[in-house]
Amino acid sequence: MARFVVVPQWQGSPSSRAMAHIDGTDAIAGDLPRSACTFVEVPLEAGEPLGTGVLRASALIRTREALTAALDDVPAPAIVVGGDCSVSVAAIGHAAARDDGPLAVVWFDAHADLHTPDTSPSGAYAGMALRAVIGQGPAGLTLPDGAVAPGGVVLAGVRMLDPEEDELLADSAITTLAPSDLTDPKALVAAVAATGASRVYIHVDLDVLDPADIAGVSSPEPFGVTPAALVAAIGAVRARLPLAGATVAGFTPQTPAAAVEDMGAILRIIGALA
Repeated sequence: MARFVVVPQWQGSPSSRAMAHIDGTDAIAGDLPRSACTFVEVPLEAGEPLGTGVLRASALIRTREALTAALDDVPAPAIVVGGDCSVSVAAIGHAAARDDGPLAVVWFDAHADLHTPDTSPSGAYAGMALRAVIGQGPAGLTLPDGAVAPGGVVLAGVRMLDPEEDELLADSAITTLAPSDLTDPKALVAAVAATGASRVYIHVDLDVLDPADIAGVSSPEPFGVTPAALVAAIGAVRARLPLAGATVAGFTPQTPAAAVEDMGAILRIIGALA
């Protein structure tokens, strides 16, 4: 049975509805076997930046420590259920620290999440999450340099880049795939194989999906991936490499009834990961 680590973190989100991540996390967890879930306590308070340039950094650091401790007690590969998408940073760091060979990261997201505190328009950690994974960002919120190489990252389904992110990607070894590239899973498999990794971590921010297929995300972007294409892509990658862990994040339903309407697509994605 798959193991789930449930982290209702909201402090990394730039959205005015950031706390809806709590409702979204609870809604997903409610449809999972409770015996398979480990729940991480998230601070109630927003937190302070601590001079990092990251909003709510103190709460984010506390949650990172709690999530890492929870993952220590859960057999790998675990599926982390967020919360905002920055919960993946600690989870990927935990997977990278295991001496099981080079790690690839597939980051399904409509956005690149490649800002630093110096370039971020919001100061929100979610917009810096992938940059933190490749070792660039503030102390206490960034993985050690070399834990995940840029050449080991495949940014998939991205379609909204800020100019600073576009400039970074032009000179980076990160591979990017547009939603149209994911209509054939072979493109993603080839990109993952080219990393030379022996295992893969899969991050899914639900805004990678087209808004026609999911309503409960805070930053929807048109022309996204269909649930069928996403599930097929996940399955193809899993057939190629062992799963080191996974995240499903970014669910912010407007109401409980709206959460129910989105749950079919979400559970299909979790099923593909599990």
